[in-house]
Amino acid sequence: MKLSEKQKRFADEYIKTGNATQSAKVAGYKQPHVQGSQNLEKLSVKTYIDEKLEQLASERIMSAQQALELLTKIAKGEEKETVIVSSPEGIYESKKEADLKTRIAAIKEILKRYPAENPLTQAQIRKLEAEADIKEAQAAEAKNMTDSSSEVMIVDDIPED
Repeated sequence: MKLSEKQKRFADEYIKTGNATQSAKVAGYKQPHVQGSQNLEKLSVKTYIDEKLEQLASERIMSAQQALELLTKIAKGEEKETVIVSSPEGIYESKKEADLKTRIAAIKEILKRYPAENPLTQAQIRKLEAEADIKEAQAAEAKNMTDSSSEVMIVDDIPED
């Protein structure tokens, strides 16, 4: 379904303003208060608006890859920031790389995304897996006991430290 030129103008204006009547007026409809709401009910217009909004969102929002690339540039000292410097000769702009504290923070953020390489995280994962195995064994034992007899088994679910 293709939009008419008027419907496209309406949809583009609606994306800017969020006001159906105003958008219909700008698009040139004779009864904007009626035709604005009617346009919003049409599948082709709704689809067009949704696609445009999605496109705008994807252009504005940083992707995970872009975030990692920026963090990497900061960590390596490749990303420069502009600072205003005042001296007796006057005020001027200067470019400087991130200080060590900022670079370390960027490195930490990158490492958070790669937990398998962190020994502490690996130890925590092994501990959680062991606890899960113990609980599964306890559940299987409890199931076997209830299947073979009418006795009740109490399982201590409070971990001992």
